[in-house]
Amino acid sequence: MTKSLVWLKRDLRSLDHAPLAAAAEGVAAALWILEPEWLNSPEFHPRQLAFASACVGELREALAKRGLPLLVRHGSALSVLQELFERHRFDHLLSHEETGPGWTYARDRAVGAWCRERGVQWQEWPQHGVVRRLRSRTGWASRWAGRMNAAPVPMPEAWSGWQGLELGGLPEFEAPASPTTRSRVGSQIGSPIGSPIGSQISPPSDSRSDSWVATPGQTAGLGILDDFLSGRGRAYRRSLSSPLTAESGCSRISAHLAFGALSLRMVHQRTEAAIAQAQAQADRALASGLRGFSGRLRWHCHFMQKLESEPEIEFAHFARACDGLRPGEDFPGAPAWGHTQASRLQAWQDGQTGYPMVDACMRSLNATGWLNFRMRAMLVSFASYHLWLHWRPTGLHLARQFTDFEAGIHWSQMQMQSGTTGINTLRIYSPTKQALDQDPHGDFIRRWVPELAQVPLPWLHQPWTMDASLQRESGCVIGRHYPPPIVEEAAAARAAKEAMFGLRKGGEAQREADRIQNRHGSRKSGLPQTGLGRRAAAQGPADSSGVRRRDRAGSAQAEPQAKLKADPRPDPQGQLFD
Repeated sequence: MTKSLVWLKRDLRSLDHAPLAAAAEGVAAALWILEPEWLNSPEFHPRQLAFASACVGELREALAKRGLPLLVRHGSALSVLQELFERHRFDHLLSHEETGPGWTYARDRAVGAWCRERGVQWQEWPQHGVVRRLRSRTGWASRWAGRMNAAPVPMPEAWSGWQGLELGGLPEFEAPASPTTRSRVGSQIGSPIGSPIGSQISPPSDSRSDSWVATPGQTAGLGILDDFLSGRGRAYRRSLSSPLTAESGCSRISAHLAFGALSLRMVHQRTEAAIAQAQAQADRALASGLRGFSGRLRWHCHFMQKLESEPEIEFAHFARACDGLRPGEDFPGAPAWGHTQASRLQAWQDGQTGYPMVDACMRSLNATGWLNFRMRAMLVSFASYHLWLHWRPTGLHLARQFTDFEAGIHWSQMQMQSGTTGINTLRIYSPTKQALDQDPHGDFIRRWVPELAQVPLPWLHQPWTMDASLQRESGCVIGRHYPPPIVEEAAAARAAKEAMFGLRKGGEAQREADRIQNRHGSRKSGLPQTGLGRRAAAQGPADSSGVRRRDRAGSAQAEPQAKLKADPRPDPQGQLFD
């Protein structure tokens, strides 16, 4: 009889779980490893651990009822696997494929070598629509549809579990984690295997953030999804852009998808069933909203495929012609604004830029771990163009703040919103226009930037335009209670446009766009080769050299080519699922 160990990573659910189902054929145990490589990674935030830990706790109870023990261990994967192997001599390691940050790839390669040396058969299953070792994006959409429309894997009625096990304790949390606790968690990487960590993590100080915090676990995720599919989805399309309406109008399952508490296939199939039901009931608003959401589910795997096929994009530009684009302290072609690169980054991270909508969004994100996509894009656009900051340090800050951080989506979007993909439309959002459009009455700004609470509405979106007497009357003296604008918006945007246009006019950038389009572009977009900005429907030949340096998974689709567009409507290829 086979003896299997199911290695749980970002697949913390019991439903539609192929490795768990396969483990029912012999004696088995499940394992979740709290890895110091994750706790010490620059993308880590304790609230991500709090979410994952709660998912594991719920899953442990569900599996135990059917005879499968779920072990929790703290340590590097190799040391944990070696300890369990010495004690229990398992012959099969079962897991889902993972497309994660670089440290996960290095770990998986080491685990693969460890398994080969010990004769352990490591079997991996696809987690969603990402395809390993993909050589061409042609046909990817049909492969995605085939996987998403296949029957979900049923949960076994029972398992035969390993005997004589120490289950190990889960990290304990009093409440959702605050941004100040990372060092306390990370400092405990020397704790004994299975010991609790992070027990002193405290909640955000602002209780108003409670409704924004994701409720973890498969059960909660299914409830949130069903609530969205049965009613909230009616407002999806019109709720996406404003952080006020997106709080309830978006699906709010992004963290559940990121940690695998919900299967993307199950979400897709439930969404399609809800669309059919809405159409049968002539509920046009609900059907329309859910169709929009369904489209975002497809883009989920499209963006993850980019990292799977080219893992270097976590650290390097898609378009290498962009190398050196943002290297120095000053804006290209613009005067020095009196702020160093480091001070611009710090002001942006802290929500102290002097632009109310930017600051409100950043403070909200820092407190809650969630923000709607349109405002995420605005934050990146402002950092990349107006502040002329490189996407890597800004991306690391956002990765830490997002409870729903998903490396493949995140780094693809960071480069897309920063103009370094070589093929996408440049999107330079006006922070002032976004404030007027998305928060016309100032409710969101007043909620998250209380310094501006008494500023009259005509000046709220541009408080620096108040005269001195009005500043005193409203209790907000610019430069004392709230910072002046860190840059002058129009001049900064103009300098960024000049730099980006100058780069994209070069022959090297245009030739490189062909390579990027062939390797990463959606075959549905019908984009031409070279000639950035054209919309003709010529599809180039598939790239036959796109073998990932990771010996792991892959999948694909494409996007519009470069044409400057300031303060655009929501990008249909960037909105994802929110």
